[in-house]
Amino acid sequence: GLEAEFGDSSNAIRLELNRFENAGMLTSFQDGNKKYFRANIDHPLYNDIHNILLKYIGFDKIVDTILENLGEVKKVYVVGTFANGIDNDRIDLALIGNVNLEYLESLIAKTERHISRKISYQVISFSEYDVHLKPQFEKEALLLWES
Repeated sequence: GLEAEFGDSSNAIRLELNRFENAGMLTSFQDGNKKYFRANIDHPLYNDIHNILLKYIGFDKIVDTILENLGEVKKVYVVGTFANGIDNDRIDLALIGNVNLEYLESLIAKTERHISRKISYQVISFSEYDVHLKPQFEKEALLLWES
């Protein structure tokens, strides 16, 4: 968990998360005895912090590269461990829309070399997303881009 990643106690991490929540930078919800935190997208500093993080982990390169000439993409989400705030060597993306898969795969191969991370993806149709997946993605995934 976060204790191992930051090398700090769970109590110290909880206090910092609560400070961010009190400052309005995070929102939280309870699920049983667990408390989950998410970035507050309505906070005035959200866009600035979001852009810094995207550049730090290379997402700005991924998004710019993949969305050019890709097709009709409605949304791009980060799913999996990155969406949960855990850094690792793989980035999981979900693209909502009609996508040129051959072009996508070639761009991902090029991008992986530049950012030194593996990129996995899933393409989801507009209708499947709207009917079956929208609530789940809004709760669990991190919206990276929207047209």
